[in-house]
Formats: sequence, C-alpha cells, structure tokens
Amino acid sequence: MSADPLALLLRSFKLPTMAKRYPETLASAQAQGWDCRRFLLDLCEAEAADRKERRRERLLKESGLPSGKTLGTLDEEQLPAKIRRQWPTLLDGSFVERAENVLAFGLPGRGKTHFLAVLGRELILRHEYPVYFTPTFKLVQQLLAAKAALKLTSLLQRLDRYHVVILDDIGYVQQSREEMEVLFTFLAERYERRSVMISSNLVFSQWDQIFKDPLTTMAAVDRLVHHAHILEFDNQSIRATQAKKRTKD
Repeated sequence: MSADPLALLLRSFKLPTMAKRYPETLASAQAQGWDCRRFLLDLCEAEAADRKERRRERLLKESGLPSGKTLGTLDEEQLPAKIRRQWPTLLDGSFVERAENVLAFGLPGRGKTHFLAVLGRELILRHEYPVYFTPTFKLVQQLLAAKAALKLTSLLQRLDRYHVVILDDIGYVQQSREEMEVLFTFLAERYERRSVMISSNLVFSQWDQIFKDPLTTMAAVDRLVHHAHILEFDNQSIRATQAKKRTKD
C-alpha cells in the first residue's frame, strides 16, 4: 500500500508529529464529522506540543545542569524565610526578560548550588529560556583558552545565546590576573543584556580576593548588583542536617 501523499508532504515540510498522527486524526474527523478547521487545528496542536517538549529536552541536555538537583529534591522548608518569599517571583522568570541577576551568598552546605540549579531547570521547563550551568573555574579556563587562541570574542558570542549563565562557586577561582581579566570581561559583556546567577561563599567585601585589584572589584560588584536579586543563605548547613538524620536512621 503506497503512503498517503499528504503524509509524505507533511514529513517533507518537517512536521513529523502531524505526519504520524494524520491517519488516526483523519479517522476521528470522519467519524465525528469535524470540519477542516477542527481537523487542521488538532494536528497543529499536536505538532506544537511535541516541538515544545523536544525543545525543553534539548535545552536541558545543553544546560549542563546537575541531574539530581530538581524541584522534587529541593526541601523548601530548609530555605530561609525571605528566600521562600522570593521564590515565586523568581519562578515567574520575568527577571530574565529584564536581564537581572540572582546572587546567592552563604557558607558551604547551605543549599545555594541546589537552589540555583533548580531555578535554572524551572526556567527551561516553564519558560524555555536557554540556561548554562558551570563551575566558575571551568568557565574561566574556557575563557583563558579562547583568549590564548584569539577566539575570546567567538566564545563570548556563543555564551550570549544563553539567557542565563549560572556561575557556581565564584569564590574558588584561583585569582591570577589573567583569570580576573577574562572573568571581568565576561561579566561586563553581559551587563544589562543577559542574566547571570552566581553562588558565592564570599560576601562582596571579600571579593577583592577574587579580582585582586580594588577598582576592578568595585566595577564588577557594581555591574552585578545594579539589577539583582540578592539571596542570603543564612540557614543551618543542609548537608550537616542531612548527615545527622542519616546517622540517626
């Protein structure tokens, strides 16, 4: 039996879901007396839904987000009360459209990375924003390598495709002058254009340990906080709490 010409055309137009569902949708339309508009709408809605799901899957795959840090594994009750109140506003994603930043501060083990990773994942699932998660030292090494190869501009342009870049543990950069320069270049390039989300165990007054030069430190902090949501993780260590619970169990 030869393939239906319409199904072949749909595949050639890169509409695979419509081509796949066409026979059963046609049968339903004939059985229920649908008009042409209802028939076409059903096929288009199916194609749109599948495309949206495929895009989400692709964005998640490209994001570098840690797989275990999801909304289902986030214990919101252990978050500070102020952050719990800010959570719905951050989830609505409007800060990304305004190119605002999210800066998470706190001692190790307080849940900063988990929180930002979950927020990044939800920005993909709910709003389909391209998100990129990376430990800060890895991004700095990529920037240094690109600069040495005279490809820094090209790398910055590729990173610009991401509406949000999550820099995890900015306080652990080795702080050489070359590292400081490329990191500042990256932050300055995104200023008022794209969002960054940063976790740090160092408060701003200690950021001279990152950028060394006081003027560069001031300029970096000024750009980051100009449009920013600042989250203070002053709760108890979540890792320590979980470890005690496992010991008791």
